Amino acid sequence: MLVRLCVALFFLIGTAHAGAVFTAPPEQAERDRVYVFYLHGRIVEDRGVRPVDTRFGLYDYPAVLDALSSRGAVVISAQRPHETDVDEYAGKTVAQIEALLRAGVPEKNIVVVGFSKGGRIAARVSSFLRRPAVRYVLLAACWDLQKEPQLRLTGRVLAIRETSDELVGESCRSLAERSERLVSFDELSISTGKSHGAFYLPRPEWVLPVLDWIDGSARFDKDSP
Repeated sequence: MLVRLCVALFFLIGTAHAGAVFTAPPEQAERDRVYVFYLHGRIVEDRGVRPVDTRFGLYDYPAVLDALSSRGAVVISAQRPHETDVDEYAGKTVAQIEALLRAGVPEKNIVVVGFSKGGRIAARVSSFLRRPAVRYVLLAACWDLQKEPQLRLTGRVLAIRETSDELVGESCRSLAERSERLVSFDELSISTGKSHGAFYLPRPEWVLPVLDWIDGSARFDKDSP
């Protein structure tokens, strides 16, 4: 099943040259490259880079990274320590992004993608960074927002939710609507029937919209909250 999925994804993505995957931003930044920060789900903190959940199956973190780099983006992602504090890690990510910006990388060439706990971190990066052209993707990321009234999105945001997700199925729209400095927002719903595990593998349903968002061919950012 996994082999068929990967073959289908290859043909859907096309034959573009793959980019590179790093655990930290390269010391010599290339100003014309797109840099994607991928923030994984909590299970990778607890169980390694290819964990298996009894409910949702295999989380193939390396395969997700390869898919995100498949059109030439530089992907930056590292396995976080157990029980990582979301605010502290968001601050670390902001510092890495600011270093790229100081090196001359345009804001529009920075994309932050976060899934589940990683999505909560990505939302904080957006709230802390406040760079209008930086782009974000929130995957199954918005829940218990009433407990975080201080959180405000900025930049350009695409949210993707899975309709069968009973763990984190909430929309991010209420967060977008209370975010005064948000440049644009759009939200997509996918229906794979895989619940939270929809984002555990590089499924075309979510990967293709994200790749379009990364390479600038998506038109979601016409919408505003």
